[in-house]
Amino acid sequence: MTKRYFITGTDTDVGKTLVSAALLCAANKAGYTTAGYKPVASGSGWVDGQLRNRDALTLQRYSNLSLSYAAVNPFTFEPPTSPHIASQRAGCPIGFQSLSSGLTQLAQQADWIVVEGAGGWFTPLTSQHHYGEWVAVEQLPVILVVGMKLGCINHALLTQSAIQHAGLTLVGWVANSLSAAPHEYDEYLSYLTQHMTAPLLGEIPFLSDTDNLDNAAQYLTLP
Repeated sequence: MTKRYFITGTDTDVGKTLVSAALLCAANKAGYTTAGYKPVASGSGWVDGQLRNRDALTLQRYSNLSLSYAAVNPFTFEPPTSPHIASQRAGCPIGFQSLSSGLTQLAQQADWIVVEGAGGWFTPLTSQHHYGEWVAVEQLPVILVVGMKLGCINHALLTQSAIQHAGLTLVGWVANSLSAAPHEYDEYLSYLTQHMTAPLLGEIPFLSDTDNLDNAAQYLTLP
């Protein structure tokens, strides 16, 4: 059976892509056939006449399956804004069925899939539905990336509560340092370790070389 995990974060820009790629690297080394999936991406640029998202390209790079860009990222939007706004402006509605179809196709090829979300848990995909609702439809186990900074305790515990309220399993969390000297790191980590219900899968220090995400894999344990 294919292992599938949804990666969410305490906020935007907290390291979801770094952790997703590092998990892919770790799964590759463990002998899995892997695929990264970034169903929805906003904040993209043009490359050789094609709209491409940097995060999705990273997942494509670290998957050991040879995947087309469209297979990794079916919904790509240029503006760096909430997906429900970007999709409306592009005239390209985001449907749960399309997201699920892409995941099903990957599951036919891979036995280990990491699905990276956008922003945080309640990021809206349409005016009526948020990302977490789709995760609930697919019953995906969740991994939470906690960006270690002021406010992360509140954001982490609120996100954990929302995941549990949705009837989903939080299988682990990752502490990701966003600077070389994170705010009150040891104290925050201690509190979170006591109050998070899922195991800590790893602590990733601030990495200056994010082009080689194999380095980050050494700090993680697969769920």
